[in-house]
Amino acid sequence: MLTGSKTTFKVRQMLPDIKERMLSQSGTNARSRDVFGLRCLPGECVLQRAVMVRKKLTAREGRGWLSGTLFCTHFRVAFVPQDSPKPDDNADPVLLGDHDVALASIEKVVVVGPNRTKLVTPNSSLKFTPEELVLYCRDLRVICFLFDRLTPDAQVIEMTYTIAKTYQPLKPGSVLSFQNAALGSVEMKQFLSNRRRDAHMNWFESVSDWEQEVERCGATGWRVSSVNDRFEMSTSLPRFIVVPQKVLDTELKKSFAHFNEGRIPRWCWRHPRGSDLMRMASFQNNIYHEKDDIRNLELILFGSQSSLCVVVELGEELPSPADIQLAHSRLRALCLGDISTSVTVPDDKWLSTLEGTHWLDYTRSCLKKASEVACLLRGGHLTVALQESDDRDMGCMVSSLVQVMCDPHCRTQRGFQSLVQKEWVMAGHRFYSRVNYHRDNDKEEAPVFLLFLDCVWQLWSQYPSRFQLTDDFLLALHDSVHLPLFSSFLANCQRERCKRSQTLGQSYTPVNGWRDVLHPDSSDPSDPPLPSVWDWALQYSKQRQVHFTQPVPPNPPLQPLLNGNLNTNPDTHRLTDTIPGSVFLLSRGTFTCPANLLPWRSGSLGVYKKSHRRAPSSENVPGLERLLKAWALTELPQGLTSSSGPQGPLDPYEPLLPLLMGPCMGLWRECYLRGALHAQAFSHPISANHPHPVERLAREVQQLKDKLEQVSTTTNTTTSTDPHPPIRTAEPRRTDTNMNQNTNNGTFLFPASRPQSAGASRAAAPSNSTNYQTSRGPVPASAPPSRPSHKDNGGSNKHTFLFGHSSVTEARPDQRYYPAPNNAKLPKSNGSSIAS
Repeated sequence: MLTGSKTTFKVRQMLPDIKERMLSQSGTNARSRDVFGLRCLPGECVLQRAVMVRKKLTAREGRGWLSGTLFCTHFRVAFVPQDSPKPDDNADPVLLGDHDVALASIEKVVVVGPNRTKLVTPNSSLKFTPEELVLYCRDLRVICFLFDRLTPDAQVIEMTYTIAKTYQPLKPGSVLSFQNAALGSVEMKQFLSNRRRDAHMNWFESVSDWEQEVERCGATGWRVSSVNDRFEMSTSLPRFIVVPQKVLDTELKKSFAHFNEGRIPRWCWRHPRGSDLMRMASFQNNIYHEKDDIRNLELILFGSQSSLCVVVELGEELPSPADIQLAHSRLRALCLGDISTSVTVPDDKWLSTLEGTHWLDYTRSCLKKASEVACLLRGGHLTVALQESDDRDMGCMVSSLVQVMCDPHCRTQRGFQSLVQKEWVMAGHRFYSRVNYHRDNDKEEAPVFLLFLDCVWQLWSQYPSRFQLTDDFLLALHDSVHLPLFSSFLANCQRERCKRSQTLGQSYTPVNGWRDVLHPDSSDPSDPPLPSVWDWALQYSKQRQVHFTQPVPPNPPLQPLLNGNLNTNPDTHRLTDTIPGSVFLLSRGTFTCPANLLPWRSGSLGVYKKSHRRAPSSENVPGLERLLKAWALTELPQGLTSSSGPQGPLDPYEPLLPLLMGPCMGLWRECYLRGALHAQAFSHPISANHPHPVERLAREVQQLKDKLEQVSTTTNTTTSTDPHPPIRTAEPRRTDTNMNQNTNNGTFLFPASRPQSAGASRAAAPSNSTNYQTSRGPVPASAPPSRPSHKDNGGSNKHTFLFGHSSVTEARPDQRYYPAPNNAKLPKSNGSSIAS
């Protein structure tokens, strides 16, 4: 065994050979697909391998250990199981296998040795031979490898240092080298250039794509404009936008200067009842409004409607990007911990710390605001305009959530992909800055898109049968965000993507007309072409893609629209019985009509003449309460029934309003806690030669269970021979209080409506008293089941289930949440449910 200074000296002798080996293998293995059983990409070279390595499987992978060979290339850390089939040389390349992790996704490398742990950096020196290798990833995964005693020490040392040297924290320049390592070969460039995109989803890159969406939604009175084709009006908006037919392009150009970054009101989606959803940035108040400009602004703002427009302010109630970044950082630190410093949150403070991250509070606030907008659109006869300061963060969030709630098409895989393409990618969400691949501007970093995926997961968990896409799909999309290989996330707007593809501008000559010209700042033609994130065959195997969707019942045909507006509810006329051209502001659940809402109406110029007929006052009226009075909810989450009696057939376009009370909001444990098992197992520096205390406890429990089975078997044998066995009366089952409830923050480990069963018992939090497995030893056959409580402790509106949502499909008849009466006022606390 190599120890002490001899190990350090020998390892440092090995490091200069890594670069030379990379150059030498790049020529010999450029066209090779199979290297020591590893299916390599074209041009990918193997830097180091270690045999007789075991990988620890997560709960999603079936737990236990998997034996195989560990590889490190200049692109990824790959693990090939021992019994894996031989790679097919004729198959299309896949970037990452089921057990691989990209080097760009690794955040830190930790090794575990005899009675110690160490964080490994490129400049570290090891004075012991590692027994375990733990890779912490940016997507909250924790990959653990155990080196067998028969693994050569030289391979262990060299593998550790190769990963530490090859993996580099993301910085300017490192992303491009990573892209070249994966996609830079001639064969890979040719393969990607000939790759066909999915023709069944809408990419929103051409006029026909937008016209197809307008036709699908039945949005009469709207047209597709190419006024921003060369990004002269707004650099952050897409080339094509949907505007009212009444407004000409020459008039439209005068309106861009009145909004921040030129992001004028534009159409997003139409509800089958005729309401239109729009997005816009804040008004520029320091610009003089001429009469013609006022007329054009009014036409754009009201769209195809002429009676009512509701401006929904998003900046006051929703979290800022800085708040989201701070909450996600706290959540990440809580779920993963820091094994290099042995710092963990105590068990009795874990749940209160979870509440203190405010991540679930921000998820709840986004869903609440989207539910308010969905109720507004359900009323019909109005235009709803989402207003944000720059219209590039929360506008994307709320607009997308509203369409997921109301449109069944957006709950399919291709429909959801088209939705993200329209409302995030093309609408100018700053993916490049928010994800911060280069780590060059931490002030702009904020996982807004990951918060959106969490909100969608909350909807999926309460309405699983209404979604064709699954949580596996959401998890795959979550992980793809952290991989800097896809054009969807490597730009802040469509202009920057066109800049890379060298089709930014056009020039006009009398002979040739309009022609595309190369921009002087466009990228190097030698840069590899970046695929779209929706090319799932390039990322996952067919076996993984099968789990992205599930069968759903077909939607009934839509009822015919009457003049583009279907509204059969007699009570909704109260919402539209206002002065034509009325504009209301919905903020903090209340309708108001401030004088300075529209800048051009606040002065004497361009103000409409007031009518003598007084419109119904909407000031200081809780907006959501008023809307819920206007129409009855026709659907609640599965397992919940309304107290109003039997319901009629479900309307597929009724909004899926989520229950936002604490017990109904769960932590996405398949995403956030999938690495907690490994992090908890290595929270204390324990030698791999000795079993972890949790493992010893699980073994003792298993031994006790085996003894009980033996005693029961012996007792049954004895009683079977007894002609007069004693009659035992069944004792009534005692309902215990919820021992897993934190009385301070009202957070539950288990849903109160989940029946007690061995299959439903789950571990609650990363704890030293749970049945987690460690690095050594076999997996116990069974684990001590947890005992959830069935006591409903009311009175708190911030209850949160740590693991999973309140399983509405398993809810008992006597434990349902009933909606509030129509005349009940809704509470204004953040933890209240707007759909209750």
